[in-house]
Amino acid sequence: MTYKLSPSDFAYLYEECKRCFYLKVKENIPRPSTPFPGVFTTLNSMVQTKLIGKNLITLSQDLPDCTVVNQEVFVESKTIPNTSCYIKGKYDLLGKNPDGTYTVVDLKISLPSEEKIEKYKTQLFSYKFALENPVSSTPIKITKMGLLIFYPEYVDFIDETSKVNFPPKWMEIPTDEKAFYNFIKEVDDLLEGPVPEMNPSCKFCEYSKIRNNYEVEY
Repeated sequence: MTYKLSPSDFAYLYEECKRCFYLKVKENIPRPSTPFPGVFTTLNSMVQTKLIGKNLITLSQDLPDCTVVNQEVFVESKTIPNTSCYIKGKYDLLGKNPDGTYTVVDLKISLPSEEKIEKYKTQLFSYKFALENPVSSTPIKITKMGLLIFYPEYVDFIDETSKVNFPPKWMEIPTDEKAFYNFIKEVDDLLEGPVPEMNPSCKFCEYSKIRNNYEVEY
């Protein structure tokens, strides 16, 4: 049996509750979805679309020298060595570097912080692995990964229009193949084992427990 891993689950679901992660991946029982505020979805989509065809360094000298060539494309990898797992997910942006290699970009509308590098490093490296080891398409070389973060600094009102300044900030993700493979092996071991115990700090586990008790009593 092989397990499809969604990179977007690593930063939150896996860290929040191993049981919920296990049930989603192995038993196809996802958590109830929580609506994401529409304004952030709209902003994210608008920014991504405007970046297509642009070299990021023209926005700021602090950004990488790469031209954005793709937006929100699904990728699927071969099985990761020594595991039963493969990657399938959708990256935000792909930039082409002057030397012909590529940069994977994850766009965030949020407050920049160094903690985000640690939080999203496995997600970004998963896209790198999938792009370099695709199940069907032509592999490409990824030499850089990072978070492109936009967060408002100030707002002004000019000519009946509100203008918000969102300066871009680049937070590069270091390449650490050993850490990635160790993490995926940890995930694989979890999925090959029994269903994890309910997490007392997980509200979804708590809801399931209450519901199950109610059904038994009823």
